[in-house]
Amino acid sequence: MKVTAASEFKLTVERSRFHALLFPAAGEEEAAAVVRRRKGELRRANHHCWAVRCRDAAGALVERSKDDGEVGHPGRVLLELLRREDLEGGVLVSRVFGGVKLGVGGVSRAFREAGEGAIAAHRSLTARR
Repeated sequence: MKVTAASEFKLTVERSRFHALLFPAAGEEEAAAVVRRRKGELRRANHHCWAVRCRDAAGALVERSKDDGEVGHPGRVLLELLRREDLEGGVLVSRVFGGVKLGVGGVSRAFREAGEGAIAAHRSLTARR
């Protein structure tokens, strides 16, 4: 299923704030543009981790993710969320560090929960239409 509209979700874990955005993306270039725009909007965020699933010119499914230096491979976690929900589009989670280290497992859980929140917001948005 293609993501047709952007949806957001915010989560706070141990004073770190996670800003999740699920967005439509027809290609990697479009996803990169969304990431650049979000970096400008959330300048205090230390990491902008993302994943995208889209079709190339031949119609083949392309999957990419980026951890942006964060521990615990959150880009891969976000890509798994898109796969599990069979979504074509992108998900981006930006973390504003709150001063408490979460550890590898804590970081992965927080990114997963933020991504799931954005997906749930998208489901409720599309259900209202």
